[in-house]
Amino acid sequence: MLVAFLGGLLSFLSPCVLPLVPSYLSYITGMGGAAEIQKRRHLALLHAALFVVGFSFIFIALGATATAFGRVLNTYQHWLERAGGALIVIFGLYTMGVLRIGFLSREARFDLGDKPIGFLGSVLAGMAFGAGWTPCIGPILGSILLFTSAQADLGHGLRLLVAYSLGLAIPFLVAAYAFEAFLAWFKSFRKYIRYVERVAGVLLVAFGVLLMTGTFTLLSGWLQGLTPEFLKSRL
Repeated sequence: MLVAFLGGLLSFLSPCVLPLVPSYLSYITGMGGAAEIQKRRHLALLHAALFVVGFSFIFIALGATATAFGRVLNTYQHWLERAGGALIVIFGLYTMGVLRIGFLSREARFDLGDKPIGFLGSVLAGMAFGAGWTPCIGPILGSILLFTSAQADLGHGLRLLVAYSLGLAIPFLVAAYAFEAFLAWFKSFRKYIRYVERVAGVLLVAFGVLLMTGTFTLLSGWLQGLTPEFLKSRL
């Protein structure tokens, strides 16, 4: 779950999400600029929260579908894990820029035009973002979905998707509440964005290799053995 949360955070910091956060906030709130968003921060935060609800719903729905698919193929779970691990390695190499895969580089998103009026419009905008923004969130989200389908465990899969959604949502909500501070931070962070993709790619490759070689289960068991009993009873 920590890796899934980190994946959501890296998705937020990626080059085709982070630079557009000010535009997203202006779009979903209907406010004209930084001063207005900062002045009406509570309203901006409410719209941002509804936007988060929208894309989280899509991610969790995708996770439930992936788990159902994994259950159908439960007989072939061993091969599904190996194939999923190989695909995650490919996603990681693509994210690092080592591989160039044309269809992953295309944007496949819904263009809502003028956002529907009101709070429902923010939810719909979040759903459109979750369903169609592929270049940056696609490889990381796809890797989590592949792992979810390979495990065929609905509860665990949904928890992973909730963790990923939180990783993407929390900094977005912080940006909505403290917009001017976010803009100042973004100006200083912009030069590091390219390294975010490389870190995300390395994590995906490492995770894919663990899944492909069958050592992920052993690692999980070893980590579980290190977890104190009082903490296990609360998880």
